[in-house]
Amino acid sequence: MGEMIKTLGVSKSFGALQVLKDVSLTVEQQEVVCIIGPSGAGKSTYLRSLNRLERIDQGKIYLENKLVFDCVNGVNRVKMPVQERNTALLEVGMVFQRFNLFPHKTALQNVMLSPLHVRKTPFKAAKEKAEQLLARVGLDDKMNAYPSQLSGGQQQRVAIARALAMEPKIMLFDEPTSALDPELVGEVLAVMKGLAAAGMTMLVVTHEMGFAREAADKVVFMFEGAILETAPPALMFSEPANHRTRQFLQSVLQAGG
Repeated sequence: MGEMIKTLGVSKSFGALQVLKDVSLTVEQQEVVCIIGPSGAGKSTYLRSLNRLERIDQGKIYLENKLVFDCVNGVNRVKMPVQERNTALLEVGMVFQRFNLFPHKTALQNVMLSPLHVRKTPFKAAKEKAEQLLARVGLDDKMNAYPSQLSGGQQQRVAIARALAMEPKIMLFDEPTSALDPELVGEVLAVMKGLAAAGMTMLVVTHEMGFAREAADKVVFMFEGAILETAPPALMFSEPANHRTRQFLQSVLQAGG
């Protein structure tokens, strides 16, 4: 199938605080990988390092078997034309905790924006694609609504459609349901499950254990900046090998997660 993302020895510090410690992980084509762990484990920082929202100090990042970053002391040693690197990074879509929609633009306009300005897609094609994607996430009746007229779950589904409009090969989700009211979580997870079923390669930071159990091909447990355990969900949730994983899952289950 091929490796879509691979990191080797990725490390990152903010001042004296080391937030990523020698993180190595591979995500295969069409694989869904969920990263779980307590707050402050480095999960979001790791995700953001994959598309250069955070710059790593050490380590290698491959996208589709292409070495894009090889950093030593914060300096990337890969000599690559800027356009080539940007093209590689455009294959990685991202959905954030907060929806970050433009408030003065409709749902349709938000989804059309990047294809028009970044991909230089013709207006008619961009509009048709945006309409298809909004229908796909169940919002064909909200195309002309502004973000203020949408629920949090609807806004997040617009944000997913917006990321998909760039036709990425890999989708990153950073706690996509954490800002939502509990009753709205399901509609976003349903869209994500649909993407997984359609074969989208996905790396998901989540606290939704039910989603990780149902949708993931493998689950990664991070603690204090390091990966402590990686296993298929059936094994991770029934017989975690690491005592930190066991403690975390017990506390989540006790809290009703």
